[in-house]
Amino acid sequence: MCGILAVFGCIDNSQAKRSRIIELSRRLRHRGPDWSGLHCHGNCYLAHQRLAIVDPASGDQPLYNEDKTVIVTVNGEIYNHKQLREKLKSHQFRTGSDCEVIAHLYEEHGEEFVDMLDGMFSFVLLDTKDNSYIAARDAIGVTPLYMGWGLDGSIWFASEMKALSDDCERFISFPPGHIYSSKQGGLRRWYNPPWFLEQTPSSSYDPIVLRKAFEKAVFKRLMTDVPFGVLLSGGLDSSLVAAVACRYLAESEAACQWGSQLHTFCIGLESSPDLKAAREVADYLGTRHHEFHFTVQEGIDALEEVIYHIETYDVTTIRASTPMFLMSRKIKSLGVKMVLSGEGSDEIFGGYLYFHKAPNKEEFHQETCQKIKALHLYDCLRANKSTSAWGVEARVPFLDKEFINIAMSIDPEWKMIRPDLGRIEKWVLRNAFDDVQKPYLPKHILYRQKEQFSDGVGYSWIDGLKDHANKQVTDAMLTHASFIYPENTPTTKEAYCYRTIFEKFFPKNAARSTVPGGPSVACSTAKAVEWDAAWSKNLDPSGRAALGIHSAAYEEAVDAKNKSSLSGSPKKLQGVGEKASAVV
Repeated sequence: MCGILAVFGCIDNSQAKRSRIIELSRRLRHRGPDWSGLHCHGNCYLAHQRLAIVDPASGDQPLYNEDKTVIVTVNGEIYNHKQLREKLKSHQFRTGSDCEVIAHLYEEHGEEFVDMLDGMFSFVLLDTKDNSYIAARDAIGVTPLYMGWGLDGSIWFASEMKALSDDCERFISFPPGHIYSSKQGGLRRWYNPPWFLEQTPSSSYDPIVLRKAFEKAVFKRLMTDVPFGVLLSGGLDSSLVAAVACRYLAESEAACQWGSQLHTFCIGLESSPDLKAAREVADYLGTRHHEFHFTVQEGIDALEEVIYHIETYDVTTIRASTPMFLMSRKIKSLGVKMVLSGEGSDEIFGGYLYFHKAPNKEEFHQETCQKIKALHLYDCLRANKSTSAWGVEARVPFLDKEFINIAMSIDPEWKMIRPDLGRIEKWVLRNAFDDVQKPYLPKHILYRQKEQFSDGVGYSWIDGLKDHANKQVTDAMLTHASFIYPENTPTTKEAYCYRTIFEKFFPKNAARSTVPGGPSVACSTAKAVEWDAAWSKNLDPSGRAALGIHSAAYEEAVDAKNKSSLSGSPKKLQGVGEKASAVV
């Protein structure tokens, strides 16, 4: 990952303004510690903090066309850049950077080239011939981008909120799959896949097609000139990423530089579910596995720094970001700069445990569509910013454009959880990789029940966070929360605690409006809470809150109060999840 900052239409273009832009860009240096660049043209500034992954020697930014009339600053990776270069043979390339194709594609096609890009990206491009500019963000929002407006009429773009929040009167999270054009004066959607309309698809399920699409998505993300690895929790998604990467690593160019043994990384509290499962998968695949431990107190001590970097007060995101943040620091200390991760699968296939209660395939599909559309505010934000805090890039093969289109065209009847047919959550994905002749994973790993990352690192992590919040926030503070925080009012002490830290770093109204709100159970949308009346009494984003589904589900609130004196740990409940697991 890199950090970009661009400002257009400044009234002041003095040396002091240039110094201010450099100062603000420096706030993004954690994202790109390898080099800094700045291009000024009149009242326009394009700044860049580089994390060198492809072509470390010559790919410094900003990047240019042949006569330097087109300037572009980019955060991301363009996986099909070699194919695009083949179509641009009349152009002269200055670097081996995958992102340089953007400047030349603009010359060839004007603003209508973004859908040609296969990758994750946020970029800003200036055409000095007419002083017009565009900004665009990838289809799902894997890379972050913010857009702001200054009182002097200037327009700002930045990878993170911290680079523009002080100097903009208003700012927003730039919507994924959109382009901003100064010529047209507004945002428009460039990404318009069939699933976006949320109409129920009817295509049949072909496990081989699905498998090959995912293998292709993983393989293209092995494009790197630096050491890399896979984040391995031992759950289905990360294990499949690791299994496919292991199978095809030897065929990649990366293997020529870094060898054919994959590095995998896992973090958790001592004896956590993830550590055990990840170790087993790593042994099975023969990876060079790195296991990191942290304590609840170490996680709590990091909360302020985590919230500063991830720029949210969403409870689920903070719970999961903290161990990922700590792990990324360890990974960087080993000299690794790029990792593959398993985000996006649960949204595409209905993997969260609350999907067990989906009343029909139409609502199941609509919920998956809504979850994918919101990923840039949750899991994409977490995966990107938690790793970028330490100069590590996270790539997410499940969010490959082609793979999503195939997966979202499947009739959702196939995705529905059907214990009577032996189908647990994400059965279509599990089945696609259930190869008897040449197994990708052991059966019990392939059919392991869903653990959200914040749960899997150790259940006492969430319990410890709640205990910490109870000590920091009084009953009176929570009672009066609606007066202190009238927008997105925190409803728990944990949420209140995180909100207080967030407001310290980002006090403006515009900042708090970039964070979504609303009731949720086990990461559901507010609409899905209606699927089970009991959930409204237990609104917690942990997977254990899906009462009667998770094998370590919370007890209902009344029972928990009655039995709190007997045990502080969640009681194991017999439920749908256990029955489904037993069938497979």
